[in-house]
Amino acid sequence: MSYDTYLGLHVPGRAAQDATVRRRAGLLTGLGLAGLVQDAEFDAFAADLAARFAAELGEVAEGLYAMVNLISEEQVFAGLHNPPGKRPVGRTMRRDHGFCPGVADRGRALVLSDVLSAPRFAGNHVVDAIGIRTYAGTPLIDQDSGVVFGTLCVIGNERMPEATENTSLTLIKERGAHLMGLIKQRTALTQPGPSGDEQTSTERPSGKQINPAAG
Repeated sequence: MSYDTYLGLHVPGRAAQDATVRRRAGLLTGLGLAGLVQDAEFDAFAADLAARFAAELGEVAEGLYAMVNLISEEQVFAGLHNPPGKRPVGRTMRRDHGFCPGVADRGRALVLSDVLSAPRFAGNHVVDAIGIRTYAGTPLIDQDSGVVFGTLCVIGNERMPEATENTSLTLIKERGAHLMGLIKQRTALTQPGPSGDEQTSTERPSGKQINPAAG
C-alpha cells in the first residue's frame, strides 16, 4: 500500500481495490442503478448543474461538461451534459482515468481550478485526451453503508480563477447532497410495496413529477 500525499490517503493494493469494486457493484444493485448507462433524469440533473455553475460564476464557467458518474468496474456517466459546440464525450471511462476515482477514494469533494497546477493530476489521461483544465467533483456516499458508489462532477477546457474555488466547492457539495436525495426517492419508488409489487414510476406517490433541478 502506497501513500498519496496530495490526496492525503493510502492507496490500496489490488485485492483491496477489487473488494471495493464488489461493494460498489452490490450497492448499485441495491439502489436499482446497476447496469444503468443513460438516464433522462440524471441527464437533466447534469445539464442543470452546468447551468448553475455558469449562473454562479459567470463567463469563466460557461461551456462546462457535467456528469453523474457511477463507479464500479468502470466509470459510467449515467447522467451526462455535453456542452454545445464542444467535443462530446462518451458514457464510459476506465476506472483509472480522470479525477473522479480519486474523489471516490478520498470520500471528499475536490476542486481543481487549474489541474496543471496540481502535479498529482497534471499527467492524467483526460488532460491530453479531452483537454481538461478545470474540475470540481463530490462523492456520492450511501449513508447506511458508507460506501462511495459514484461522483457528481463538472469539467472544463479552460482553467478558472483560483478565487472561484470556494464557490465551486460549495455548489458541487450542495448539488451532490440534492442528488443523493433524488436517488433515495428513486430507490424507495422501486422497492416492493405492501402488495409485493414494485413501484417503478418516476412519480411521487402524490402524482407530482420528480424535478431533478428543484432545490
